[in-house]
Amino acid sequence: MQEKSGSLVEWLVPLAFIFCAGWVTWHMPAFTLTLAQPQDPSQYDKLSALFARADVTPNMTGLFGGYADAVDWLALILIPVLAYVGMRTVRRAAMEFESWRAIDRLAVFIGRVTMMLVVLLCSVMIYEVILRYIFEAPTLWANELSLWLAGFVFLCAGLYAMQQRSHIRIFLIYDLLPRGLQRTCDVISTTLIVTFAFFLIYGGYGEAFDKFYRWETFGTVFDPPIPATLKPMVLVVVTLVAFQAIVNLISDWNAEPVLHTAADDIDQDELNKLRAAVGADVDVPAAATPHKNGTH
Repeated sequence: MQEKSGSLVEWLVPLAFIFCAGWVTWHMPAFTLTLAQPQDPSQYDKLSALFARADVTPNMTGLFGGYADAVDWLALILIPVLAYVGMRTVRRAAMEFESWRAIDRLAVFIGRVTMMLVVLLCSVMIYEVILRYIFEAPTLWANELSLWLAGFVFLCAGLYAMQQRSHIRIFLIYDLLPRGLQRTCDVISTTLIVTFAFFLIYGGYGEAFDKFYRWETFGTVFDPPIPATLKPMVLVVVTLVAFQAIVNLISDWNAEPVLHTAADDIDQDELNKLRAAVGADVDVPAAATPHKNGTH
């Protein structure tokens, strides 16, 4: 298992993935007009107006008799390519969970994408603060873009947290049970997650598809398609979380039982770094041996 993380390619691929996904998202009206042209004239006019306003490459001719040009199609093709490359090149950091199936790689890669989104979000906020309070020339787009990015960060971080087993869990009774009953509890919790995901998708698919197809925007000057993108993204992420919960159940089925104590929160690597930083031989109790299921 590869544990060396932080190489340059591991950060460039998620950044390129974000750029391509952002490009396709911003030009989604072009794909809708090309692949699923609305029959309602008013809807067609709305999407045409959105496309004309948002098109980054207005001088390029659309391919296949549609609105999406060569750059749009290239960005669309690169999304799955970069996702595959990202899954193949991502490396598990020392503090991350040990399971390393294909869907685990996907979740960790999405985690890296989420980290890059946080960097971009902070950059946008810093840029806005500088312009607003130093140059007194605030932007018309930074606030909405921050909200948009924060929504994706919130959703994608949930999948990464599920894969890492870092979601909130209460072990007070669970640790007292024999391993057989612990497995029963794991099955029940996974079943509840899958059931919740099923009914959320069943009840929210119609509204999410409608907002996506109409490309509903935020209604501001910048007018980003926050409702059109985040509503479907909720369903996509919930589906992935449900699959990840099933994978977690399978991965942890034969794992040895773990007794969770306060020592689990001690990071021995951090303590060693602190000792080296202060240059003193500090007597600090050693952390508990890292457990194999990575739960906290």
